[in-house]
Amino acid sequence: MRHRNLHTVLRAFAEDAAAALAAEVAAGEEVPFELAAEGRPRRTQLYCYRPMTGAFIRERLGKLVRLEAYAPAARALAEVDGVDAYLRARGEPRVPRDARDRADAALRAFLDRLFDGSSDFELTAERFGRAYGELEAAVSHDLAPVVTLVVGLPGLLLASPRVELAGGVTLAAAVAVPDAPGDAAWLGAPGDEPNVLAVLTLDDAVAADAAPARLRRLVRTLRLYDAGAVGLAPVAWARLGTGAWQLVDLGGGSPARPGAPLVVAAEQEDELRAFVALASRRMPRGGELAWALRRFDLACERPEAGEALTDVLLALRALLEPEGPGGDGVLADRLAALCAAPEERDALASRVDEAVALERAIVAGLAPPASGVAAVVDELTEHLRALLGDALCGHLDPDLAGAADALLAATAPRHAEPAG
Repeated sequence: MRHRNLHTVLRAFAEDAAAALAAEVAAGEEVPFELAAEGRPRRTQLYCYRPMTGAFIRERLGKLVRLEAYAPAARALAEVDGVDAYLRARGEPRVPRDARDRADAALRAFLDRLFDGSSDFELTAERFGRAYGELEAAVSHDLAPVVTLVVGLPGLLLASPRVELAGGVTLAAAVAVPDAPGDAAWLGAPGDEPNVLAVLTLDDAVAADAAPARLRRLVRTLRLYDAGAVGLAPVAWARLGTGAWQLVDLGGGSPARPGAPLVVAAEQEDELRAFVALASRRMPRGGELAWALRRFDLACERPEAGEALTDVLLALRALLEPEGPGGDGVLADRLAALCAAPEERDALASRVDEAVALERAIVAGLAPPASGVAAVVDELTEHLRALLGDALCGHLDPDLAGAADALLAATAPRHAEPAG
């Protein structure tokens, strides 16, 4: 036990609070209930009534703060570090700046967790041990992992039950994470197949604040690794230690444009680990490459192929025409130089020119219904994926336009010297 005094005063407060709340119930005060649905989305829903103990407790805070054991518990919490991490892990929307205010908020959150799901406020050793263990884990920085976060990745299929990645990230089949919330594997899942889950182990609750951005980078890296309509569910679940799961809003997630899933075979796992580790370390924060990566993200998420075409072409222009539109097929020639063998360059350049013309027709509303835009987007996205991945991993010079021009110059027809 890392904080013996904290344990003692919280135990005393928990006993006093349990007696006070149980007395309220015995006096005729009723704990409100809510109707909760259980079961997986799109399946038969089961319903049950859950006691709203948090609301019952908050209505009686005025009585609870006058308990003799309240002040020692609040003082003990005000004197330890990590209370802000505990409040974040418990899903509190606001963390007070003042230490005593944080302690008051933590005691409220502690009581909510202590009696979660109880309508008689019986204090058992199991309840107290679980609630106290979560709080102590937050205020003891050397206990790890403090926070676990899980989220569904629709459109990702694994051959193995688990694939460990760098940075405390695991990709896992739903059956390999049996204690994860059931909805995590089904929210946004296509058909009747559960989602693969991304499981993050974080050093502390503060690190959870950066988790949404980190998850989006993970999905971007998976999309760069290989073709496939992998996405990110709109919500995740996080918990402190072995505590209750809390919902985390990911701001809509990262939905994928409809398409075939990304399938990772067993023999690809080592390659995937290496790619994710390298690409994650080298992900740029600014410049043409970073801008093109953001456009790549948008193209992968557009529901309409016509909109995705503009994103892909904008990303390619940022990489291959940094000096601005050059006309005369500069974009097409440079892309063909990097992505096609010499004997196939003319054909690819022609298709790129056709894609540019198709984009203009779509913008003007003149594209025919059978324009084949989806196939055009798929091909150009593959070339963009290859350029971005190779530039990130160092296989291509970041100056892609210069590299393309050098290839074109090296393979230009040589004219015979005039006779003297």
